[in-house]
Amino acid sequence: MQTKAPVITIDEVSWLRIPVKTRLVLRGDDLAEAIQEGLSSAGLILNSDDILFVSEKAVGGSQGRYFVLGEDDLRVRALARTLSRFVTRTPAGIGLGMPETMECALRECGVCRILFAAFLGGLTRLFGRRGDFYRIAGSCARSIDGPTKGTIPPFNNAVSLAPLDPEGVSQKLSEKFGCAAAVVDINDLGGNILGCFPLDKDRNLLIQILQDNPLGQGKAQTPAGIIRRVSPLHQEDGQLLNSK
Repeated sequence: MQTKAPVITIDEVSWLRIPVKTRLVLRGDDLAEAIQEGLSSAGLILNSDDILFVSEKAVGGSQGRYFVLGEDDLRVRALARTLSRFVTRTPAGIGLGMPETMECALRECGVCRILFAAFLGGLTRLFGRRGDFYRIAGSCARSIDGPTKGTIPPFNNAVSLAPLDPEGVSQKLSEKFGCAAAVVDINDLGGNILGCFPLDKDRNLLIQILQDNPLGQGKAQTPAGIIRRVSPLHQEDGQLLNSK
């Protein structure tokens, strides 16, 4: 697995990204407690001007926002089976290209919205335009993930949904840890900031800082991380974690 450089420079400003390894976060778990355990285990202390960022899958996991295929009751209707056949799968993942993920989209976004998105998306594709389905269906559809090989169980065999109230989760984490916080959906092809606190944080800058997915994918078990501004004078490996 390729290791990402710890420091990225945006507009001549350097930012250190520190992955935080935690225990597996599942339904009913206390997310803040798991993060605190990870910080303590690594000997990390958050500064007030740091930004704590957490993956949407960890947030959703703590909220029970997933279905383990073959274990949880996820009844798929005929409409979901039909619509899933017309979804183009991409290197980013299976998306809504399987009946189970499409069923979740119908539940999360509503049948009318998904049907309208499918109709208009199919129509505009005839003219060479792509992506309208997800633009119309919205972030709730984009955030649905299907089973992914190499992901830590049970998520290698689960459908994951978007977390609830990411803005509120960000605020609670910010108040708990005394720094800015964000809930992010980042992968190797890009990402989105689902929630952030304080609300005036520059979300476009956060996406640029995280553009290479410094937490990685698969079984790294690092669902959280710290963004810390660093001086060019402190970019030697031995000084990074202690720089203010």
